[in-house]
Amino acid sequence: MQLGHGIQLAYCTNVHRGMTWAETLASLEQYTLAVRERVATGRPYAIGLRLSDQASRELSDSAALVAFQRWLDHHDCYVFTINGFPYGPFHGTAVKEQVYVPDWTTAERVTYTNRLFELLAQIVPTGMEGSVSTVPGSFKEFIRSADQEEAMRTNLWRCVEHIVELSDRSGKDLHLGLEPEPLCYLETTAEAVRFFDQLRADRPGDPRLDRHLGINYDACHLAVEFEDAAEGLGRLATAGIRLSKLHLSSALKVRAGVAAREALRSCADATYLHQVVVRQADGGLTRYRDLDPALEARPDADESEEWRIHFHVPLYSQPTPLFETTADHLLGVLDVLGRDPQRCRHLEMETYTWEVLPAGLKQRGVVDQLVDEYGWTLERLGERGLTPAR
Repeated sequence: MQLGHGIQLAYCTNVHRGMTWAETLASLEQYTLAVRERVATGRPYAIGLRLSDQASRELSDSAALVAFQRWLDHHDCYVFTINGFPYGPFHGTAVKEQVYVPDWTTAERVTYTNRLFELLAQIVPTGMEGSVSTVPGSFKEFIRSADQEEAMRTNLWRCVEHIVELSDRSGKDLHLGLEPEPLCYLETTAEAVRFFDQLRADRPGDPRLDRHLGINYDACHLAVEFEDAAEGLGRLATAGIRLSKLHLSSALKVRAGVAAREALRSCADATYLHQVVVRQADGGLTRYRDLDPALEARPDADESEEWRIHFHVPLYSQPTPLFETTADHLLGVLDVLGRDPQRCRHLEMETYTWEVLPAGLKQRGVVDQLVDEYGWTLERLGERGLTPAR
């Protein structure tokens, strides 16, 4: 939905299954329209679309695309952003580090992302920005040479050139957002700034980069890194890096006593990576690629250690005696936006983990969860003067 100051808000449809375009459209009809009826009846409704590589190929067929445009018109819906992070399967199978494959060292990632922009240029409404979010370069473990780093930068510049051409042809402001994530090639705002400095150095004085490439700031991810929201967002602003999109998301946070660590075992699923960052009593940080290795490595951890786990939990989740969330970081992000609504016009709620939520967090259906996330988010935005446009 549209808020004041031209800000767009949607939930990311990566919470639903869908590898093919037929499956993706079916999920929009089954779930997204049901959510829409409860949060935006009688008003244009924004969709944060997730397309796999296969779905994007199928939607690129002219007949399929025209049919989807008619579907959007019929239901008074519109798309302003596409999640182009997961290339392949994202539910019901072991995703883990394969979610970063293919990464930005490959031509496949360029081709896929360019195709998403070709679709977006045709479906985003006139006068509205269009964004795509993507992997933060790669997973750190995958990058072993300077040649790979150079390939990432070269491929991103190739994509920027394509976005520029589509923006000029369509008259629409299109931009790509790299999404820092724990243990990835870009995982902190400081690493993002260094990477953009390298990209700029590759083509000194070329203004197209800053217009069409930015950061998708995922509040869950940067909270896991123990970043302060105002400081991190300020660092990006000082560096002149565009905020392409804000992912409104929250992570698990625990004090690592025996009971908390035992409870965490219910969150260690076989589908997704749940990177862990541990802050010891002396302030030092230790990173683990997944929850199981963290539990195995720290059998004597106590409540002096704070663990933050890359596990997206519903935005409305309340603290329990064992589990807290990083909602304070997300509120810090919204505080920054409230003070400067022009910083970013694309907001997307992203809690894709519904299928693997522990029983204590999965007490309602996915439509109910999404409706409650809208309620929580709109209330928090309203407190900061960011209300739905009339």
